[in-house]
Amino acid sequence: MAAGRARIESISTGNAPEPKGHYAQAIVHGGLVHVSGQLPLLPDGSHQPEAGFDAQVRTALDNLFAILRAAGSDPGRLLKVTAYIVGVENWPRFNAIYAEAMGEARPARSVVPVPELHYGYLIEIDAVAAGDCR
Repeated sequence: MAAGRARIESISTGNAPEPKGHYAQAIVHGGLVHVSGQLPLLPDGSHQPEAGFDAQVRTALDNLFAILRAAGSDPGRLLKVTAYIVGVENWPRFNAIYAEAMGEARPARSVVPVPELHYGYLIEIDAVAAGDCR
């Protein structure tokens, strides 16, 4: 590796769905963990688009947290979270579930209402966190 060039590490865990496209669950670079958008698929990759909004949010957050742990990070080290939600009326429910899951952690956050998401899901979450500086 050339001097001054930080290593780029791809993160993969069986505790979150395997990517179905040309991307990694997360990339660690320069002490940061960049987590790809997480839909509420189960870790085995099975779909539940009929699950209610609350269950979808919890599953997407579980996937996010599993990937953070695999990268040597955790929710308390989140720096920025972006949540894409179908239906602006779901915002208050999202906020309540998110606050419960995050506890004392209060990363910067954006919530973006969108008309639809892949597979008919109602939530997708991506994030950037401080890593463990491996």
